[in-house]
Amino acid sequence: MSPDPLGINPFLIMGQTGIERVAAKHGAEAQVLESEDPTTREENVRAAVDEGASIVVVLGFEFNDIVLDVASQNPQVDFLVVDQCIDGAPDNVFCAVFREFEASFLIGAIAASLSKTGHVGVVGTADIPFLHRYTDGYEAGARHVRPDIEVSIRWVGGENPFADPVRAKEQALDLVAKGADYIFASAAAGNLGIFEAARERDVRAFGLDVDQCPAAPGFIVDNLFKRVDRVIEEAVDAIAEGRGEPMMVFGLGSGGLDVGALAENPPAATECLIFEHPEVMRLMRDLAQQIVAGEIGIEDPMGLV
Repeated sequence: MSPDPLGINPFLIMGQTGIERVAAKHGAEAQVLESEDPTTREENVRAAVDEGASIVVVLGFEFNDIVLDVASQNPQVDFLVVDQCIDGAPDNVFCAVFREFEASFLIGAIAASLSKTGHVGVVGTADIPFLHRYTDGYEAGARHVRPDIEVSIRWVGGENPFADPVRAKEQALDLVAKGADYIFASAAAGNLGIFEAARERDVRAFGLDVDQCPAAPGFIVDNLFKRVDRVIEEAVDAIAEGRGEPMMVFGLGSGGLDVGALAENPPAATECLIFEHPEVMRLMRDLAQQIVAGEIGIEDPMGLV
């Protein structure tokens, strides 16, 4: 169940893929409901329960209050919240969360390693603690490899921060005007605006969630891969088999997150620029091993995991 129309938002599209795949695996019927606003979100959650769903999967923090209310009224139904956990939730509510700051740390490290201006930037959607997992991690990674690097953060904001390419592009252009030559596009569907800015101003960008390099060939370095579909499948499997934990956490070490730079063997055909920099890839593999081993500590802006 999505908080907004699926549109071109890769996070939501991967959620749909994961839900449909795990349903087929268990011989169940999958129904994907797209919401428009808080009212339709609640209507959709209640409709799923009324139609006999045994597990209801919701994508995003927008459902927290709704799930808390509906789950307490329907203890026979299990709920999986992807990307957020709910304090004080009943036993039939599970959550699957990511350690996004681990992968964004690597994206920041790549940007700082390649920057010629000594100034890198990131455009996020909204200035809330959860989304600082991308921006703060990016800044930490950049400063880890280059302590004197300048890191600038911009937010899309507005009425629809997750699907506003125009405002996202404006923020990216402002970063370029200030001297940033590498920009992490962490603006959901707004990323297309950031990629337009990269092409127009001849700077480089990073994608999010899926391989976005084909969206601007020659201008996108790498991507932060958030394996939403894989995590949904693993979490639903655990719930269905009675192994579900109240909070299931996925990071670099568990396959929930990845970046292209960690590939041991570059793909034969790719639009991503990172594969032109084997020395940076080697550094990222070393950093990833240190992160997984706990040798590099990265603060969770939410204090959750």
